[in-house]
Amino acid sequence: MDAAFSIGDLAARTGTKVETIRYYEKSGLMPPVARTAGGHRAYNKGHLDRLAFIRHSRELGFPLESVRTLLALSDRPDQSCAEVDKVAHNHLRAVRDRIARLRSLETELVRMIEDGRHGQVGDCRVIEVLADQSHAHCLHDHHDGKDL
Repeated sequence: MDAAFSIGDLAARTGTKVETIRYYEKSGLMPPVARTAGGHRAYNKGHLDRLAFIRHSRELGFPLESVRTLLALSDRPDQSCAEVDKVAHNHLRAVRDRIARLRSLETELVRMIEDGRHGQVGDCRVIEVLADQSHAHCLHDHHDGKDL
């Protein structure tokens, strides 16, 4: 029989907050947990491994739905890796899109700062650009309306 861990043990071993573990349980990312006679959760090595998988996936920026898909695929080890690759490629594309938006944002911020290095606040280029709604819409449209 596997060693049993309390939720606090599991949290400490994985660097995950207790509330996050409970959230993963409620959302179905973690499998059901046995209870002790006293009603406490009793986690095993399978839970520990699964939570480590979730944590690592989240650290790499995978959205929860992608993590859910990857977990479901990992539960079928005899299947082709094509679906896993598809999830990873989609995430890579999203990361690259975000990097491009951040680079554009960086360029805009550098330009604002360099253009506004002198004068008083009333003449400050940063304030002027931030107050210019037509410019804000262009920048927003350039980023496809997605928050950075």
